[in-house]
Amino acid sequence: MPAPVGSGFGAAAPADPSNRPGFGAGKAAAARAAAAQSGAGVAGAQASTAPAALSGPQSAPAPVVPAQSGPAASAATPLSAGPGGGQSSWAQQVHRLAGAGGGDDQPVAPWKPPVEDLFQAAARRQAAARPAGLGKRLAARLLDTVVLAGLTAGAAVPLGIKAVDHVNEKIDAAKLSGETVTVWLLDGTTSVYLGIVLAVLLLVGVVAEVLPTVKWGRTLGKKLMGLEVRDIEGHDAPEFGAALRRWLVYSVPGLLVVGIVGVVWCVFDKPWRQCWHDKAAHTFVAG
Repeated sequence: MPAPVGSGFGAAAPADPSNRPGFGAGKAAAARAAAAQSGAGVAGAQASTAPAALSGPQSAPAPVVPAQSGPAASAATPLSAGPGGGQSSWAQQVHRLAGAGGGDDQPVAPWKPPVEDLFQAAARRQAAARPAGLGKRLAARLLDTVVLAGLTAGAAVPLGIKAVDHVNEKIDAAKLSGETVTVWLLDGTTSVYLGIVLAVLLLVGVVAEVLPTVKWGRTLGKKLMGLEVRDIEGHDAPEFGAALRRWLVYSVPGLLVVGIVGVVWCVFDKPWRQCWHDKAAHTFVAG
């Protein structure tokens, strides 16, 4: 019985292995891996040959690109080769840390000294001020009196000698007349001399008392004794008007002997121990 044509018992050609589904997928993966390795090799060769090409004497210097801060710049910087394997070099890490600490985008404000509050400063000065002791005030006044007397003596002594000579001449003339005559010590001539001496005294007081008190808050005697004349309210040196009033209230009653009471007044005055001239000028002596 003849065998049927085309039956399964006949010999068939062997099938192509590449047409199998599993084998084709493995072959494609192997091709992709080979392509990735070849690309990495080419990049490494270019990186290794780039420094040699730039090191030659005929090569032109590469343009300097300014460094940029931020994540994009850090990602674009090349990584160091060697055992570290993909880590940034030490210089790159320092540069990144310096840029992270604040660059041009964070301007540095200039330092300004702290401004002291005026009201707090005045309160501290007022709390620290204490009236000076009576012994120091007396010693300072004696020193200032010696200075005033020395400066005034230049005009007072010659005028005083002339005044004494004038009075003696009047007395001699009265004796020669043989009559009882009243001789006045204070007449037109001696009054002029006395007025000149008082004017010199007041002028010297302005120079030696008023001006130093306005400028520094102290005279020479007070400076030597560590004392200061201060305003009651502001605790600063008095102004010219107050200092002049203080000097006049001290000197004019002092010439009339009434000023002794004004000076002794500070012994009983509380709490600033003010004399009459201090009360007139709204000042006190601190020390």
